[in-house]
Amino acid sequence: MPGSTLKRVVVAGGSGLVGRPLVRALAAAGAEVAVLSRAPKRLDLPWGAMGYEWAHLSNLLEGADAVINLAGEGIAEGRWTRARKQVLLDSRIQTTDRLVQAMAKCQRPPAALVNASAIGWYIPRDGAPVDEASAPGTGFLAEVCQAWEAAALKASDLGVRVARVRIGVVLAREGGALPKMVLPVRFYQACKLGSGTQGLSWIHLEDLVAILVEAAGNPAWEGAFNGTAPEPLSNEAFTRLIAHRLGRPMLPIPGFLTAGILQLALGELAQALLLQGAFVRPAHALDLGFAFRFPTAQAALEDLL
Repeated sequence: MPGSTLKRVVVAGGSGLVGRPLVRALAAAGAEVAVLSRAPKRLDLPWGAMGYEWAHLSNLLEGADAVINLAGEGIAEGRWTRARKQVLLDSRIQTTDRLVQAMAKCQRPPAALVNASAIGWYIPRDGAPVDEASAPGTGFLAEVCQAWEAAALKASDLGVRVARVRIGVVLAREGGALPKMVLPVRFYQACKLGSGTQGLSWIHLEDLVAILVEAAGNPAWEGAFNGTAPEPLSNEAFTRLIAHRLGRPMLPIPGFLTAGILQLALGELAQALLLQGAFVRPAHALDLGFAFRFPTAQAALEDLL
């Protein structure tokens, strides 16, 4: 297991939905985990992990086996005003720049940087699958992802192996998108969003954590990797699976009605995150032999619901 080869790992963004179980997994595998935080004393960390302020960054990076950077403000938390967009961009680029600049001062830079990105990188295509070789998209999300990855790639000039993980919709019990998707279904309001044909590329939280650990410890993981399950579905198909799992009907609400409500409520965010989407496959992870514990949406939902 690659995680067992990791002796010292630095995690930025270790207190979020993905960061918490990631830190637990690394510590359970025997790694010494340093979690960067503006308020390290507030962190509830497992044995083997410690919180540090960013002022300790240079010392923490010296000779580390890997740095995993998940830091960034929540992309779906609030309407995308001009000010909010700037916060979303700055929280990612400035953190990544700070990490790379600190690496440049190390006598022994970290061996690897695993940097989060998102499937917003891709152009939404009607039903056609995309993978890591597909062209980048346009618009705010794509611009953020491209700038974020460009900032991370500067570490490669220092001899650091860089793996960029483009994360899809993370499915978890305790937070993220799934509880919000399930809530209306429980109240007999299951319906497709917009046309329902847009891609929904998802991943079970356990599989995403395993991908991040693998990318940190396996030298073969370099370049771009899609953090998505092998079975992307349409929005309508995924919603039907939730409805079936909960024993609820799908309502025949016209797509133009749900699209209009979402755009009125959420503005640009609705179009970018809910009403369009790509069918993203994790080609590079599969090529390297990564085995998904939850390769199908049915298996993931049976575990989580």
